[in-house]
Amino acid sequence: MSDLSCHINDEISKADLLIRMGDLDVAFLHLERAHVLGQSRTFDHTRIHWRMFKLALKMHSIREIWGQFIRIIGASAKTPLGIYPKGNTGGANVWFFKPMPIAEDLQQIIARSK
Repeated sequence: MSDLSCHINDEISKADLLIRMGDLDVAFLHLERAHVLGQSRTFDHTRIHWRMFKLALKMHSIREIWGQFIRIIGASAKTPLGIYPKGNTGGANVWFFKPMPIAEDLQQIIARSK
C-alpha cells in the first residue's frame, strides 16, 4: 500500500471513529482531508464521496445528500479524465469545480507521493 493510501485510510479511520462517537461535524472534516488527498484517484475519490453521502444521511442534511449524490457521479466519471479541482474539499458547501488551497500538511503528503 502506498504512503498516500495509508494517509487516506488514516483520515477515513479517524472519521469512522468520530462517527461512532457521534461527532459528525468533525468526522466530515476528516473526510474532507481524505478527499483532498484522494481526489486524483478515481477509486478513492468516489469512495470518499460515498462516505460523505452516508454521513450526510446521518446528519439529515438534504443539501449535503444531494451534493454528494452529484459528486459521486462526477468523481466516477471525470476523475479518470483528470478533471477535478485540486484542493477542493468535496463538501456541498463549495462549488464542485472550485480549486482551493491545500493545507500544508496535506501538500507535503501529496508531494511525497509523486
